[in-house]
Amino acid sequence: MMQEETIAAVSTPRGKGGVALLRISGQDAVRICGRVFRPKSGKKLEEQPVRTAVFGTIGMPEPDGGFTPVDEGLATVFCAPASFTGEDTVELCCHGGILVTETVLAAVLSAGARPAEAGEFTKRAFLNGKLGLSAAEALADLLEAQTREQLALAHHGMQGTTGEKCNAIYERLRHLLASVYVRIDYPDEDLAELSEKELEQGFSECARSLRELVATYRTGHAVAEGIRTVLCGKPNVGKSSLYNRLVGRDAAIVTEMEGTTRDVLCETATLGRVTLRLFDTAGLRATDDAVEKIGVLRAREAIEGAELILAVFDGSAMPTEEDAALIRELQAQTAPVIAVVNKSDLAERKGSFPYYQSIFEHTVSCSAKDGTGIGSLAALTEQMFLDGKLDFREDAILTNARQYAAAQRALEQTERAVRALHEGLPVDLCCRDAEEAMQSLSELDGRGVSEELVSEIFSHFCVGK
Repeated sequence: MMQEETIAAVSTPRGKGGVALLRISGQDAVRICGRVFRPKSGKKLEEQPVRTAVFGTIGMPEPDGGFTPVDEGLATVFCAPASFTGEDTVELCCHGGILVTETVLAAVLSAGARPAEAGEFTKRAFLNGKLGLSAAEALADLLEAQTREQLALAHHGMQGTTGEKCNAIYERLRHLLASVYVRIDYPDEDLAELSEKELEQGFSECARSLRELVATYRTGHAVAEGIRTVLCGKPNVGKSSLYNRLVGRDAAIVTEMEGTTRDVLCETATLGRVTLRLFDTAGLRATDDAVEKIGVLRAREAIEGAELILAVFDGSAMPTEEDAALIRELQAQTAPVIAVVNKSDLAERKGSFPYYQSIFEHTVSCSAKDGTGIGSLAALTEQMFLDGKLDFREDAILTNARQYAAAQRALEQTERAVRALHEGLPVDLCCRDAEEAMQSLSELDGRGVSEELVSEIFSHFCVGK
């Protein structure tokens, strides 16, 4: 029933502007828009050429058959299936005032459309086969892009490259599985296209392709989703100053007093080509202050869940026992650590940088005050999280945890099929693993996923897209 209804929404941001665009989609889109739009030519909207902007009067239809003009604008008709949603669609442009836009939308709704839900236009495009789920997710990333890298990755993802890569592996698995089934169904006949050695080689090639695809997630995640990054250190080493420097504004309070930061702060920041979900934490030290104790506990919890730890040390002073305790604590963490030796701008430096350099694999000298060394920190972070061989405009790249989980499952299932064949087990034992791998690949780009998951994905879109 939802698909049979015609939906409408404003697709441009609310506010004052030159032009606003309303989108109407569904089997009655042209008829409904024809009730609120009268072309200046005198012909009905249904008689106008498709994909052509038509000038006319926009108004409110009255119950008695009357028509109250509201604005003048343009209407463009797109007939199914040659539209974004795959349905009959009309794009109606009016002037961009708040009241006029709301009045035009009210007219369209009174003419028979219902308000669109968040992401419903794109959801219909997916359900009508106009784009795969990974391409739809790339569209959402495009709308949220804040860096050129995110923009390039999202634009390329919209072209369906990830879906094409998955489909190619899926078809290869299907062909291999067909050969296995022939061998099972006709054991006494020489009908199988491939020998067991060739089957093992084929499944191994699929596993290798999946392994390459899975490996792209580290880069895609670092650019699109952002690395969960925690700033930690003892009090007054400049964590909050560095946090403000990376965020680009005074997001955290900075004073000369120790223990100023009491809670965990979080902002999204860009460091070179990498996106950081950056957390500033309370200084790690023993304290009798009840509130500060809670802050220290939360800081340690943040460290436990980090994907990258920026451990900040005071480069203008010699290491203390508190620094040594922090180092021991960090050495127990699985997340990579960059030792950021801060305050390089101070004249009386104690030369502690070589000390930290001898302990940590990754060490950077910087000044949060004047920005010295931030470029080196960015370069190091890119080196750790980005694959320089990947081309954001050419290669299939996984960008979110859902895609990664599906690809990882497909890889594990394909590798099990390879092991079964390699160990000389009955050939039919690899069938179930191969079928499960195909199912995982289907889910990656939207085939076979649950309605709940689809609704959850599109609920994060804006209304009107």
